[in-house]
Amino acid sequence: MTHKPREIVATVALGLPAVLGAGVFAGFAPAAGLAGWWVLPALAISALAALCSAFSTADQSRAYPDVGGGYGYVRAQLGVWPARMTASVHLLGRCAMAAAVASMFGAYVVPDQPVIGALVLVAGTALLGAAGFRFGTGVSALASLVVLGVLALVIASSFSIEPVPSAGEAGTVNELVGVAGLMFMAFAGFERITAPGRGERPHSVSALKFAIPVLIGLSFVVYLAVGAGVLRQLGSARLALSPAPLRDALTAADAAALVPLVQIAAAVAGVAALHFVLSSAHRTLTGLVEDGDLPSRLKPSALTLAVVVGSALAIVFMPMATALGVAACATLFYYAFTNASARVLLQNDRTWPMRTACLGLGLSVLLAMSMPIPAMLISLAGLGAGTGLIGSTAALRGKRAASRQRTPQAR
Repeated sequence: MTHKPREIVATVALGLPAVLGAGVFAGFAPAAGLAGWWVLPALAISALAALCSAFSTADQSRAYPDVGGGYGYVRAQLGVWPARMTASVHLLGRCAMAAAVASMFGAYVVPDQPVIGALVLVAGTALLGAAGFRFGTGVSALASLVVLGVLALVIASSFSIEPVPSAGEAGTVNELVGVAGLMFMAFAGFERITAPGRGERPHSVSALKFAIPVLIGLSFVVYLAVGAGVLRQLGSARLALSPAPLRDALTAADAAALVPLVQIAAAVAGVAALHFVLSSAHRTLTGLVEDGDLPSRLKPSALTLAVVVGSALAIVFMPMATALGVAACATLFYYAFTNASARVLLQNDRTWPMRTACLGLGLSVLLAMSMPIPAMLISLAGLGAGTGLIGSTAALRGKRAASRQRTPQAR
């Protein structure tokens, strides 16, 4: 019992770097363009959807400790084809999220060449992961302290000086649900603690019961404070046009001397969040290979390369706002499948009530279908194309295996 508070703190510290990424540094710009100040109450809806989805993945991770993430859970509970659909939207969402995180890094750290900076970050983070570097509890705690410290300075600066009157306000309350869907991606790093990778020690149920609400609640408070600060300093119309909202808010608040600190925090947050995103996509690809949906001859290095190439293509062809929208929409579809599979878990495998999975399923579908049309169309197209490609590959492998079995008999 004496170790529980320490374990809870360590678990939250491990998850924070995966949550404080592109959302807090860049997500408020497109969100303000959609809903203006209504993005702040929309965050509560996003946090509730994330909380339910986190409970669902934690329960399934406990029931299937050797299965990697939502793809494996859905395959075990709902079958092959729903799992292939889950994998498709998950991989699309992760590539779009990688593009959003990397583009955020480029906008803050290399503003003169943001695309080049984004591509270098993806390649460098992938190499770090391939070399065996991991964000353990100590490194994660240090990264969290750096990012939270700088965010506190941004919040204080934004509220310390009276803002220049804004030329106008953007967004309407009609987009409340849509912007809640967009900001869901800001919380989606919770799988860092609810679904640990192979070789990682799973967190105890008693710790997760506290750590999950604390992680989601703390990130909600941080997002709410940062969002209120940048909206106050820039106004929704100026914020909607900003490629680097925190930097521009500091400049508007006559605190441009703090911009280098924001660049450092953006770099730390970018590497930490991107490391989780790439690892998560790699885990899904590994599961597809192990289950026979992709060729078994694909090596881990080839899977890493596939994730890097997909992320690079998203960086080149998706503007920041589009990448954030696709990341959110595809991830919401992914959690719709994950919550659906959590609904049919046996009673003795549950830590949280089935109602949380039902609510998570409903919110995921509602938010995904309320996203901007381009993001929703790209996500649905990716779901269909990815599922078809995975299914075709698996069918071709099955025919080849059957042919090899018949050949010796014919001889």
